[in-house]
Amino acid sequence: MTAQPTADPALDRSARTAPLLAVRDLTVTFGRGRREFRAVDGVSFDVAPGQTVGLVGESGCGKSVTSLAIMGLLPARGNTIGGSATFAGEELLTMSGNELRDRRGRDLAMIFQDPLSSLNPVVPLGTQVAEVIERHKRVSRGEAREQARAMLDKVGIPDPTRRLKEYPHQLSGGMRQRALIAMALACEPRLLIADEPTTALDVTIQAQILALLKELVQDSETALVMITHDLGVVAGLCDEVNVLYAGRIVERAGRHDLFARPRHPYTGGLLASIPRLHEERGRLTPVPGSVSDNIPWEQGCAFAPRCSSAIDVCVQQTPELVPDPGHGPDRLLRCHNPLPAPPTAAGSGQPAEEETP
Repeated sequence: MTAQPTADPALDRSARTAPLLAVRDLTVTFGRGRREFRAVDGVSFDVAPGQTVGLVGESGCGKSVTSLAIMGLLPARGNTIGGSATFAGEELLTMSGNELRDRRGRDLAMIFQDPLSSLNPVVPLGTQVAEVIERHKRVSRGEAREQARAMLDKVGIPDPTRRLKEYPHQLSGGMRQRALIAMALACEPRLLIADEPTTALDVTIQAQILALLKELVQDSETALVMITHDLGVVAGLCDEVNVLYAGRIVERAGRHDLFARPRHPYTGGLLASIPRLHEERGRLTPVPGSVSDNIPWEQGCAFAPRCSSAIDVCVQQTPELVPDPGHGPDRLLRCHNPLPAPPTAAGSGQPAEEETP
């Protein structure tokens, strides 16, 4: 009897952790000539099945534009997209409109930030959710409607049978947001992009939705890209975090590592601005200035005008995104004068524990 070759555990592990979505040097430029504006400037990241990757930053840093470019939802005119975004080895940026429409909703799905403008105001909610199921799962209209009712119930909408017949204006903002989440999850996509999915929700419903997304990732091995400015969401959900500023990634780290020892001054500023219960009421530490207070990346560090740690080289030389010395190859940093590592706990050799928001 011929012995069967044994599977190589390393190869098997590599296959499971291979990225489902691989974004390389993604650029999005609006306008032309002297009025040209680059909203996304060389962004690269991977998302593996069952992994949650966060894109974090202030409004205007390029998070949402990145997601819209990946999904093929940017306007056909007025912009130029470069780089690469592959899903399961297939290039999304050059895929035809018909191919993308077949992918979206079935393999790729997105939860949009503004439910009021994303839902059709003259179509009942049940029809909008059911048509996604009917198109991609090839089931009857009655079966699609029953699955739509089950999805509304799953995302916490009370009395889902009655809500199927209602229009978006008859729902609260939180219910509309949950209806969008139900549409995105209806076909159990392999990749889900969530653009500020909990913005319109109160704290209790926010916790329920985050638990639902976490369950989806764990049970279905769905790859999740979480776009948010809420570091509390990041702390409870993301495995890896990419901090964006002015269209570029300035720091990448695992969730626990990022909160324990932020290295980029911008990341440190974001963490310092989170209100904490033990601090005096009214005492917040905002990041100085605004997003518009920057310099072109070609001249130096865009964050330099707002940075308390800026030195001369920051406005003379563009920092590259490179591995942070002494922090492993997966920890990336774009900074000439990073924040010092926090002191280690006595006798442990590990950074002192910091409070997670």
